[in-house]
Amino acid sequence: MSNNSSRENMKNNNNHRNSIPGKSLFIGAAMSGLIVGALLISGFIGSRSGNSLFCSLAAVRIGGGAAASGNSATPIQLQAILHYATSPVVPQQSLGEVTVSYDVLKTRAPCNFLVFGLGHDSLMWTALNPSGKTVFLEEDPKWFQTVLKDSPYLKAHTVKYRTQLSQANNLLSSYRSERLCSPSEAYLRGNTRCRLALENLPDEVYETEWDLIMIDAPRGYFAEAPGRMGAIFSAAVMARNRKGSGVTHVFLHDVDRKVEKAFAEEFLCRKYLVKAVGRLWHFEIPSAANNASVAGSNAVTFC
Repeated sequence: MSNNSSRENMKNNNNHRNSIPGKSLFIGAAMSGLIVGALLISGFIGSRSGNSLFCSLAAVRIGGGAAASGNSATPIQLQAILHYATSPVVPQQSLGEVTVSYDVLKTRAPCNFLVFGLGHDSLMWTALNPSGKTVFLEEDPKWFQTVLKDSPYLKAHTVKYRTQLSQANNLLSSYRSERLCSPSEAYLRGNTRCRLALENLPDEVYETEWDLIMIDAPRGYFAEAPGRMGAIFSAAVMARNRKGSGVTHVFLHDVDRKVEKAFAEEFLCRKYLVKAVGRLWHFEIPSAANNASVAGSNAVTFC
């Protein structure tokens, strides 16, 4: 089976959700409902405060006339509603898992949202953060082209990883011996000495302070796959290095797998875990700049 075929099967058959037509239609309708709900919330908050949570980037023309309100749906929101209402292909995450991130977006959007992985949920995440910045990082160039062909509005980059899943145990046991992997000195851009650091991402990723980070990629289900070790470590570094106020919300999917769980407990920390639904964990990680206990720690571990 080709790499692209494997990716397609993973995206379309994850947890056998898409093999049940009735369930697929229900989840698709639910996804549309979340987006419509965001628009209703936007209108309510806008009417009360004059400042919409999900404000539009531009008015949408309906029936030849401009939309009457700045709270109108954006084109990508309308595309998402139509897509999820009619498509048998649904997001990889369950409705319960999606709702965890949606609940945070209701309070933080518009915001900066970084997502590891392109998939059937990408259009939804962008639609739920229309006035913010939502950026996707994808490892597979062929899958990248497939998704963007159908959803050209998405902002995405292809990235290369320098790890393999088979190296996970060694990476976890040896990172403490490298000074530039330590909590107080770790950084990402150009950090070739720390094998867990994603050192060659697009400049936009390093120059943006991310409010939400979703880790649902890269692939981590066969030995030669990149695994999510670097993504988890790098999300922790981004969160700790945050300069703005508030915490960084990190969502990690597939925590039923050994590597995801072990690296989450090592770098994202159980003490910052605020919610667990299905195979998704939600962390609220404070920055070193805004948390004396984090900044003053000389520990060799993150937790």
